[in-house]
Amino acid sequence: MNTTVSVRECREYDPDMIIRHVAEIYRACGGPVVKGKLVLVKPNLLMDAAPEKCITTHPVVVEAVIRFLQGEGARVIAGDSPALHKPGAKLERSGIYEVCRRTGAGWVDFLKNPSEVRMRNGSIRIASAALDADLVISLPKFKNHELVYFTGAIKNTLGLVPGITKAMQHALHYDRERFSVFLVDLNEAVTPQFFLMDGIMGMEGHGPGQGMPVNTGVLIGSSNPAALDIVASRIAGYDPMDIPTSRIAVARRIWLKGEEEIIYDGPGLSSIVRKDFRRLPISGNENIAVKFIKHRLWFIKKLEKRPVFIHSSCTGCGECIKICPVNAITMHPEKKNRVVLNDRKCIRCFCCSEVCRYNAVEVRRKIIGD
Repeated sequence: MNTTVSVRECREYDPDMIIRHVAEIYRACGGPVVKGKLVLVKPNLLMDAAPEKCITTHPVVVEAVIRFLQGEGARVIAGDSPALHKPGAKLERSGIYEVCRRTGAGWVDFLKNPSEVRMRNGSIRIASAALDADLVISLPKFKNHELVYFTGAIKNTLGLVPGITKAMQHALHYDRERFSVFLVDLNEAVTPQFFLMDGIMGMEGHGPGQGMPVNTGVLIGSSNPAALDIVASRIAGYDPMDIPTSRIAVARRIWLKGEEEIIYDGPGLSSIVRKDFRRLPISGNENIAVKFIKHRLWFIKKLEKRPVFIHSSCTGCGECIKICPVNAITMHPEKKNRVVLNDRKCIRCFCCSEVCRYNAVEVRRKIIGD
C-alpha cells in the first residue's frame, strides 16, 4: 500500500491557497482517479458547532476538497453522523451544509437505511452512502482525544457508524485498548481511499470537544490512515506508538510495518513539530493485578480521571444523558440543571464530554466538593 504522507504549511483559511495545497497533496500521494466517479466526502462533525471552536473540519477545507474533486470530474456527495442528531438535520452551525448547497454537493443523511458490514469479530451497521459511493475521502481534524489521546484518520472512520450506534460501541468495547482495537477493525472493514487532515487550526488540551483552539498550521494528506496518524501525532509532539490505534495498526502490519516505511513529502518535520502543543498525559501500562483491583474497588476508581459536571455551566439540555451508553447519568430529581453520575456504572468513555457544547463536563480527577 502507498505509504506517502504529504504535508503543507498553511496558517490561514484562505480558500485559494487551500485548494492549491489540496491539489498538491493529492497528487504527491498518488490519490485515486475520481473522474466520472461518485465520491463521498466525510468531514469530522462531532457536533454541529461553529468553525472557530475547532471541533469540526473547517468548512473552507471541506469546500476546497469538494471543488478540487469536482474539477477532476467527480460527482460529489458529503455526509457525517454526529453522535446525537435528528434525521434530516442540516448541521448549519458548522458551515458545512452551506458549503454543500453552494457547491452542489448533495448532503447525505447517514441515519437513512444503514447497511451491515462484516468485521473481524461480528458485524456493524454503517451509512449506506459509504458503500454506494465509488470512493470515500475522509477529512479528520487535528485534535486531542481523551480516550485515544489523538484523533485522526483511523478515528474519523467511526463517523460512518450512524448516530447513537457509535456511543454503544463504548459499552461493547469498554476501555482504551478494546475501543482502539475496534477502531482498527472498523477501518479494516471500511477503509476510505484518501484522507486529508485539517490541521490549520487544531485543538489542544481536553479534546475532542472541550479543548482549546490552537494554530497548528498544517494540512496533511495520505491514502494510508496509519501513516497519516503517525505523522500527525508526531507533529503534535506525541510518540506515535503511544497512540493506541497507531500502535495496533502497525502491530497488525495492515497499512505499514513501521514508521520507517513512511515516504514523507513536506517541510522538515522537526521544523513543524508543535513542542508547546498541550498534549494529554499518557497512562502507562499497568500490571494485571493492579487493573483487577482498580476495577473492583470504588475508592481507587475515584482516583482515575472521570467526567466531572460543572453545574454552574449546565443548561439541563440532557445531551449527556442521551449519549451515555451505560445509562450512568441521570437528572437530579429536585435540583434544576444538575446531572448526577453513577460512578460505579461509568466506563470512562467520556462521550458526555464530547457532546457537551456548554463546557459543563470536565475530564479530570474528582476533588472534594465537586
